[in-house]
Amino acid sequence: MIITRRGLVASAAAGSAGLLLPRAAWAAPELPKLAKKATYKVGFAQTESNNGWRIAETNSMQDEAKKLGYQLVYTDAASSAAKQVADVNSMIAQGVDAIFLAPREEKPLIPAIMNAKKAGITVILLDRNVDQKLALAGRDYLAFIGSDFIEEGRRSAEWLAKATDGKAKILELEGTTGASAASDRKAGFDAAIAKFPGMAIVASQTAEFTRDKGRQVAETMLQAHPDATAIYAHNDDMAIGALAAVKSAGKVPGKDIVIVSVDGAKEIVELVVKGEVGATCECNPRFGPKAFATLQAYADGQSIPPLIINADRFYDASNARELLPTAF
Repeated sequence: MIITRRGLVASAAAGSAGLLLPRAAWAAPELPKLAKKATYKVGFAQTESNNGWRIAETNSMQDEAKKLGYQLVYTDAASSAAKQVADVNSMIAQGVDAIFLAPREEKPLIPAIMNAKKAGITVILLDRNVDQKLALAGRDYLAFIGSDFIEEGRRSAEWLAKATDGKAKILELEGTTGASAASDRKAGFDAAIAKFPGMAIVASQTAEFTRDKGRQVAETMLQAHPDATAIYAHNDDMAIGALAAVKSAGKVPGKDIVIVSVDGAKEIVELVVKGEVGATCECNPRFGPKAFATLQAYADGQSIPPLIINADRFYDASNARELLPTAF
């Protein structure tokens, strides 16, 4: 049975309720077992802490661990895949019961995941996945919990096509090269845009998911393509950086150039309310409750689907003001 990212959308947003399917549907005999205990020592290997999304994710994980009385071993890879591998291996050496991992890139973290499996430690991936040809969800690690990045790209593209009446010259700011969020958001967006003859991506380049790089790359792109009319950013930080570049170029955001991004942070939802950003597709970072509920369900003997997909909102002028108080 081949499990696709799109095959398991739905009930994940409601937390652990409705999350789990019958045991027969998700047999995974090769996975390490997790003993049922009153408390656990768990690791959380974070990618970086240089943006609001990552900080919100870390806070959610730390808050939930504290609420449950679990010991949380937290590490920050500081944007280094090599350090993140070392962080995971350190957690294995410390004898944690389970590891929550937000892999920076799809391939470099594979050896660390396999080391954890060999050591009999349960691993759950959060937000970003790894190359399924090298390590398979439900076989080599328990599960991936996160958003459908391809769908985020598709929704952003379809909104942009509608907002521009199907005519736009687009600058695309990509995320970290090798990260599943970047490759999938690009794939979803590019495929959807290709269906509109009047929509063209005139430039596409990585800006590393950071605000300053987003500004720098957008400035260069705008100089090379002064007739651009839209910007698609793989995350809000790059979009906010691009917004600064648009203003520096003497263009009016929302009028001369329409901006759409992914994440749904409160800061950018406020910009949607102001009309400076057109829309943002939510990618909710509040993983704590769902992550720990999944771990507990596994310890209780329940069968866990290999892909648990969040149902995310989409903010634009029609709902941004109303939903602003609930944005992260």
